[in-house]
Amino acid sequence: MATTLKRSILSLSLILIDPVFISYSASAQTSAPTAPTYQKVTGYVGILHPFFIVSKHETHTNFDGSYLGGLPIGINLWKTHHIGFSLKFVPSIRAKNGVGKVSNVLVHPGILIRIGETLTVSGRAAFETSGRYGVTPVLNKTVFKNKNGSYFVAVPLPLRFGNNLPTSLTLGFQFWYSVLIEA
Repeated sequence: MATTLKRSILSLSLILIDPVFISYSASAQTSAPTAPTYQKVTGYVGILHPFFIVSKHETHTNFDGSYLGGLPIGINLWKTHHIGFSLKFVPSIRAKNGVGKVSNVLVHPGILIRIGETLTVSGRAAFETSGRYGVTPVLNKTVFKNKNGSYFVAVPLPLRFGNNLPTSLTLGFQFWYSVLIEA
């Protein structure tokens, strides 16, 4: 029984590993170099601070009875110098009466469009665990760049719908740090 199990594991390992070696040896035999393509992957972390949320029924400002802040983390896949795709996750933490808790998690995929060398506009879809959804246009500006990464400031304008709540628009400020993962 143990011998049969060992043979099965060995066979499965060879089936999974063999295509890697075949593709490696096949690509190693190509003689004509191909033109390099632009592809860059960056990762980032940041802090998001919403200033106020406006809806049909009310305007709520941050620090008005509670504080809400987000901690965005994400990855950008740049296909050209000017166009990229981004996937961001933002857990939001609400503090009220001395108690803090994660109140929402936002999944935020989007398209990045670089304008010049220091400005980027992104259009993001928004899917929240609170049941809300919508879009978020964002304007990003590089404020400091060094050999290890870049510091950015951003102004997001989240527009949200759903979950039996009125449509809302938020104005926020985001500060984040991005580092090159792969070029």
